[in-house]
Amino acid sequence: MTKKHLIPSEDPFYDREAARYEQPIASREYLLRVIESHQGPCTLERLIELLNIGQLESQEALRRRLNAMVRDGQLVLNRKEGYLPVNERDLVRGRVIAHPDGFGFLHPDDGGDDLFIPPKQMRALLHDDRAVMHVTGVDRRGRREVALVEVLERANLRLVGRLFYEGQVAFVVADHKRIIQDVLVQRQDVGGARDGQIVVVEIVEQPTLHHPPIGRVIEVLGDHMAPGMEIGIAINSHNIPS
Repeated sequence: MTKKHLIPSEDPFYDREAARYEQPIASREYLLRVIESHQGPCTLERLIELLNIGQLESQEALRRRLNAMVRDGQLVLNRKEGYLPVNERDLVRGRVIAHPDGFGFLHPDDGGDDLFIPPKQMRALLHDDRAVMHVTGVDRRGRREVALVEVLERANLRLVGRLFYEGQVAFVVADHKRIIQDVLVQRQDVGGARDGQIVVVEIVEQPTLHHPPIGRVIEVLGDHMAPGMEIGIAINSHNIPS
């Protein structure tokens, strides 16, 4: 038996939305109700169909609202672009273990098996960060898969790596093999470092799902492969007093 789909007129918060917007869209509460009633993850296209939204402007407004709900931890977006409500029982807190190939694992604070973090979700995370994540399903290898809800603690405030120039952009490739994202550096923030030199970079903007980490060079350690450079890298990587 086909489940009866909810229709926009059933939105109990329609009057509130109409008072706020000239062209009101479905309220967050109503969207959660629709998504929870859906069989499995609900894509943007499916929601547009369920809510019978024809105007492109209204479709874009819906997309922006869904993105805001993901950002605020009310929804998660899985690898197939399907939205899922965040349920407390499916939340897991733990430490992020990055893999050099781009994916990662969440090691739960409460113990148990590590959970798989897809590459797309790893864009917003760095190795050793602590985060709250939501179980979104099981991957092809039978591993529980998670999506980011909230970063609890950032583990990397500065990194040691090699600076490179590419056109008008500079970036630092971290010496730590589990730091899989390059750190972008504005030209005015390179601290006089030359292409290929080893530097210490302070992260001024942590990564998100939409942009990589951004940093500024706070110390130039010297040329790559220079005598004693390995000691300098180790001292700065582990914050050892020198």
